[in-house]
Amino acid sequence: MKKIAVIEQIHKDGLELLEKNSKYEYELITNVSEENLIKKLPEFDGCTLRVSKLNENILQHCPNLKVISRHGVGYDNVDLPYIKKKNISLLITATANAVAVAEHVIYMMLSISKSINKYDNEVRLGNFKKNASNIETLELYNKEMLIVGFGRIGKSLIKRCLGFDMRVNVYDPFVTAEVIKDFGGNKIENLEDSLNNCDYLSLHIPLTEKTKNMINYEKIKSMKKNAVIINTSRGGIINEIDLDKALKNNIIFGAGLDVFEKEPIDKNNPLINNKKVLLSPHSATFTNECKSRMAIETTKNIIDFFENTLDKSMIVKT
Repeated sequence: MKKIAVIEQIHKDGLELLEKNSKYEYELITNVSEENLIKKLPEFDGCTLRVSKLNENILQHCPNLKVISRHGVGYDNVDLPYIKKKNISLLITATANAVAVAEHVIYMMLSISKSINKYDNEVRLGNFKKNASNIETLELYNKEMLIVGFGRIGKSLIKRCLGFDMRVNVYDPFVTAEVIKDFGGNKIENLEDSLNNCDYLSLHIPLTEKTKNMINYEKIKSMKKNAVIINTSRGGIINEIDLDKALKNNIIFGAGLDVFEKEPIDKNNPLINNKKVLLSPHSATFTNECKSRMAIETTKNIIDFFENTLDKSMIVKT
């Protein structure tokens, strides 16, 4: 019997897969302190992982661990060099979250473009139409969208953008022009040139040494005054100090962030008091439907791994 550690609570639908399979037993671990994980994990063959960190100091105490199944697609909270050295497989929920994240991007684009928070505040203050005509709003229709990163989320997002009659450019060096064209988009070879012309920018790439601070003040300054930036991928890709400065200087129209360089967001982060940015707490996948899909895929990946039936697209190449 394989022993699986479920690190942090996941939706019950995922736990039921383990409960109904007599080949597995699991234990839910809610105390995710390094000390407790070092104490608990050595006995387990596999584990699920949400936002907690698994560093070398923890993993070196886990001689039986064969697989880590991420409840999501990012994996910057896992010590990749160590698991590669120890031949521990890393899996992601590659298909579960695309719709929820794509919808969250659209929600942010519409909320910012329609200045919905300002309208809502005016009505609640009893002003109704007193100041409404002075509030600037935008349309998505016929605007140029730039999607950076064309994995499953990017492919889900482009369908929704085309539904608003937007023109969509895609920057992804690893995806061919033919594939992007099949989805209704246009492949861009040079990111800087496309930033100059886009009305909306949505980021869907991992945080790496190459992508850290990819969007800085100089790049933002090259964008249109009415441009909107959305980041639902990973904090740190946008330089937050630069973004705050650009918004305060009216360089662009607005921004929406679901992810931050430090999470939870630091109370001293200037973006907290910046009314031109829409914030959400890394919650793009928190729909009822997505939480169920992600939990099921997370535990199914572990079962499939041990049964040798795993879809290879779930495996992270370390």
